[in-house]
Amino acid sequence: MEDTQNISREQAAEKFLDLIRKSRHGRLKVYLGLAAGVGKTFKMLEEGHTLRKLGVDAIVGFVETHGRAETVSKVECLTQLPRKNIFYRGKEIEEFDIDAALARHPEVILVDELAHTNAPGSRNEKRYQDVEELLNAGINVISTVNIQHLESLNHIVEKITGIAVTERIPDSVLQLADEVVNVDLTADELIGRLKEGKVYKPEKVEIALRNFFQRDNLLKLRELALREVAEQVGRKIAIEATPEKKQLGRIGVCISENKDMAEILIRKTARLADRFDVQWYVVFIETPTLAADKIDLAVQRHLINNFKLATELGAHVATLKGDEVAKTLAAFAREKQIQLLIVGKPEPRKWRKFFTTSVIDKLIHELEEDEIDIQIVSK
Repeated sequence: MEDTQNISREQAAEKFLDLIRKSRHGRLKVYLGLAAGVGKTFKMLEEGHTLRKLGVDAIVGFVETHGRAETVSKVECLTQLPRKNIFYRGKEIEEFDIDAALARHPEVILVDELAHTNAPGSRNEKRYQDVEELLNAGINVISTVNIQHLESLNHIVEKITGIAVTERIPDSVLQLADEVVNVDLTADELIGRLKEGKVYKPEKVEIALRNFFQRDNLLKLRELALREVAEQVGRKIAIEATPEKKQLGRIGVCISENKDMAEILIRKTARLADRFDVQWYVVFIETPTLAADKIDLAVQRHLINNFKLATELGAHVATLKGDEVAKTLAAFAREKQIQLLIVGKPEPRKWRKFFTTSVIDKLIHELEEDEIDIQIVSK
């Protein structure tokens, strides 16, 4: 069994090595998991060891062991880049040293926890931005991330777990990856590891079991992770097999001033656009009642934040002025050659100012002679 595992591990490392040597731009491989403790970091370190045996200059840029003995033993046998010490609010914080990594310029560098937020004073706010720098410099990276950190899934994860995940990465970062490997465990196996003290320290185990690590939560997160990797693989196969062929044209989504519904619409549309690898637009119609001088500052901030979210997820953002929502939106859809237009399901109390049933009826009427589909999305 061990020989088979070693052969399989070596074949996986050689596959990544082949990708590396075909490009001057850095290649990215990501180990994805349903939650902490499934073994992403351990698998990454195993690959580092295998690459070293194949004669590759592979080093550890930053790995968080969380005190796990098996992870510590794997790290100690590899060359490690010294960490950067940053002083913040009287504390010394160790961070990944991007400057040292660029100067050292290894062939492959292992950088854990892609969604990590760097300490204030670091050159980049997020670790994924450090990784992007490495790739642009021609350095190949192997990293790790959990499914709950993917931006477009944020609202789904919060609905499943009841926990708002604050550290997130844009979907475009995962799309940079040449390989995404799902490190899979069943919910029962992960809970078993947690109870054995292989994930968190003993004092944190009961709290974790009552919150994020509930069995039903893990089952749903596992399904999300499996589906995400399957979609990543399917997308790459489709692009490589028929790069000139698109299954769907451009997509447009119209948002309102309703913060929560707008976020859901943006994230759902981002995943759809990503799946079909098409351009997409986020549109806000500024009617006379929604003019900037007539809505309060909190609403304006929500709109700005949603525009920023849309941009990070790869959308083109547009604010249009118009007296009639349906006519303005229809004209924009025709101009941009949008094939699918997505709107939110009306909620009479919250959406009365923007979308009413009659407005959607008018939109359908406006587009009845156009080859533009309309999709109404609920929360």
